[in-house]
Amino acid sequence: MANVSVAAEWQLLYNRYYRKPELYRMGWKFMDLSRNKVACAPFGGPIAVIRDDSKIVQLHAESALRKLRIFNCAGVQLSETVWKNPGGRLIGMAWTDDQILACIVQDGTVYRYNIHAELIEPNIAMGKECFEQNVVDCVFWGNGMVCITESNQIFCIPDFKNPIPCKLADPGIEEPPLSMAVIEPQYTMSGNVEVLLGIGDAYVLAVEEDGVQQLGLEVLRGPLQKMAVSRDGQWLASFTHDGRLLVLTSDLRQVIMEQECESALPPDQLSWCGMDSVLLYWDDMLLMMGPRGDPVRYLYDEPIILIPECDGVRILSNFSMEFLQRVPDSTESIFKIGSTSPAALLYDALDHFDRQSAKADENLRLIRSSLPEAVEACIDAAGHEFDVLRQRTLLRAASYGQAFCSNFQRDRIQEMSKILRVLNAVRSHNIGIPLSIQQYKLLTPSVLIGRLINAHQHLLALRISEYLGTSQEVVIMHWACSKITASLAIPDVTLLEILLDKLKFCKGISYAAVAAHADKNGRRKLAAMLVEHEPRSSKQVPLLLSIGEEDTALVKATESGDTDLVYLVLFHIWQKRPPLEFFGMIQARSLARDLFISYSRCYKHEFLKDFFLSTGQLQEVAFLLWKESWELGKNPMASKGSPLHGPRIKLTEKAANLFAETKEHTFESKAAEEHSKLLRMQHELEVSTKQAIFVDSSISDTIRTCIVLGNHRAANKVKSEFKVSEKRWYWLKVFALATIRDWDALEKFSKEKRPPIGYRPFVEACIEADEKGEALKYIPKLADPRERAESYARIGMAKEAADAASQAKDGELLGRLKLTFSQNAAASSIFDTLRDRLSFQGVS
Repeated sequence: MANVSVAAEWQLLYNRYYRKPELYRMGWKFMDLSRNKVACAPFGGPIAVIRDDSKIVQLHAESALRKLRIFNCAGVQLSETVWKNPGGRLIGMAWTDDQILACIVQDGTVYRYNIHAELIEPNIAMGKECFEQNVVDCVFWGNGMVCITESNQIFCIPDFKNPIPCKLADPGIEEPPLSMAVIEPQYTMSGNVEVLLGIGDAYVLAVEEDGVQQLGLEVLRGPLQKMAVSRDGQWLASFTHDGRLLVLTSDLRQVIMEQECESALPPDQLSWCGMDSVLLYWDDMLLMMGPRGDPVRYLYDEPIILIPECDGVRILSNFSMEFLQRVPDSTESIFKIGSTSPAALLYDALDHFDRQSAKADENLRLIRSSLPEAVEACIDAAGHEFDVLRQRTLLRAASYGQAFCSNFQRDRIQEMSKILRVLNAVRSHNIGIPLSIQQYKLLTPSVLIGRLINAHQHLLALRISEYLGTSQEVVIMHWACSKITASLAIPDVTLLEILLDKLKFCKGISYAAVAAHADKNGRRKLAAMLVEHEPRSSKQVPLLLSIGEEDTALVKATESGDTDLVYLVLFHIWQKRPPLEFFGMIQARSLARDLFISYSRCYKHEFLKDFFLSTGQLQEVAFLLWKESWELGKNPMASKGSPLHGPRIKLTEKAANLFAETKEHTFESKAAEEHSKLLRMQHELEVSTKQAIFVDSSISDTIRTCIVLGNHRAANKVKSEFKVSEKRWYWLKVFALATIRDWDALEKFSKEKRPPIGYRPFVEACIEADEKGEALKYIPKLADPRERAESYARIGMAKEAADAASQAKDGELLGRLKLTFSQNAAASSIFDTLRDRLSFQGVS
């Protein structure tokens, strides 16, 4: 009999059964849907209601102020707010996928509200053209919207997450369309939204951003007065001008179904019921039509709202919420009148078992081979039920059959029980989210938990997260932030204890995020106390800076050893505090001080000089000045007596003075002083010679260059100023004169007095200049016969080299000279003779 009572509520549409269980008796009072605009969110979401300002209605005991009220699906009020928005009449409103209520008014302004009726800033403007023309109609989908103006121009917001309005192509019509529908971007070839307009002709306009097409010219016999696109974007249900229901492909090339309706008047609402049937609603009748067979009629004496879902349609009336859906195959196989399927027999066997009848065993023997399928059907049917008692009975039947089934997956019943516990919890009257199992799987548990959080149902969200084994951090975090917002009267210390009591149970939770929310709500003291419990410095330090706790932030950053964090704090304090205060903060912290110095050496010399001066490190300032002097020297403009040389000299002199103030840097002081003196002389030389070849060269190079240029007076001045030794002076002058090939001057120089370096440099300079004749002037003056021999050998004079070598009486030298003249047989014999002679005399 139980099967009969269940199936008696079903309606047969051709060969498929449909059922319409009542989900809730609505909790609201004195509600008349016909007087209001209503927006119902899919997936059991909230219901928004506001008085329709396009209708003249009688006010009873209510205020003249229009209120936007938000309810759950059971009619329990969640929130309300007074509608005070400018912009003209409210054209339409709908819930986005993120459960944000979008409301568009006449001037094209879109106002957005959350589930708590709080206005979300900023508002969205559809543009100047839309503002001037006035919006007359709109269509919403998932996360987007299209609207049409009085001049039949279409504007679109493709995605409310990134609300950038755009204008679609001009449809080129003068009269307003009879109907409008939208194919969502994910179902179009172009990837952009496609708007279908039913006009007064026997075709439909498809309007996109880049063009307009005429569709249905071959299949339509007249205009379409109502349209509805299926959830997957493949089919279009439409009501024609002559009272027919047409179902076509969304490109309007093929008619799938055509049936006569009972009225030629267009229905108030047209909606898909899953993917198998179409619903048409007139004032007092709801007509359900399928591909074949007679339609099913439901009569209503009150207005209703159709809410399409993925597996059916929810029907909202003044007093109830119903769910019209196709009866699932598993449920039909069990409860269909006269069914002898294995699942029906298993369900019947449980009934006999409860009544202790032997018929239970007989039923089990009949279906033993099909027992796994029967058990699975009972589990599946339980998942599709809204009645808790029937769920339990079906799961008991599955458990009963599983006891006699060895090869069935044992955890299927546990999985379904877990899902049903979650669904039953959210279906309760106070929560009011009547999800079916198919909707639950499509929505996913994480999104459901997120919606519970946004509705401030934190306890249930936490229990579901814990039950399903998912992360509880998001729930507790949102609860903590909501608690702070709602607890303005609770003292900071008391509220901190309340928060920590819950936050401590969730490892890894971000205390910094909760503290940031507290700071945003003007509770800086609470934020400072919360952030102390944040274990991650990377999150703790930035928040400490944002709430003005720079000292603590610097301590935490240096303790972490993270140089990036230390730099973050340094730059922040650098901009906020006076220099002396900043220097005092970092002086006592070695890591912060060293990082500041490293950075400033590269980019902030002046600031670093101020720091060293404030801490008495004069030598460091001197080094910086000296470095700046060298940096000026690298400037490409520092040439040909450039004015930049003046500042360089001054910087070097300042560095010398600062070095002189410290006993430990006497050498640096002297070096800087001499460097500035040299720079000054080199600068003067460049100015006088008009050649940029002196600055930054060494003393030796400066002397050599002066001699090469013939400025012997300047060379002597440099020699005397820097106390250049006679030996060094001679070396420099010899090679400089050889460079300019002034051999007379070189000879004269050699005769001024006996050279302190001897004559060998004269010989070397001449040989390097390939002047053998000049070298012969100085070789005889070499005192050491070995040097004379080697010098003669270098200019190819073998006999003279042999004579000099014989005077040296050095056999090894003779051997080297022989190798030098190995190509010259006569010279080689001379050296052999001399070696033999020396050997005979006993000289090695």
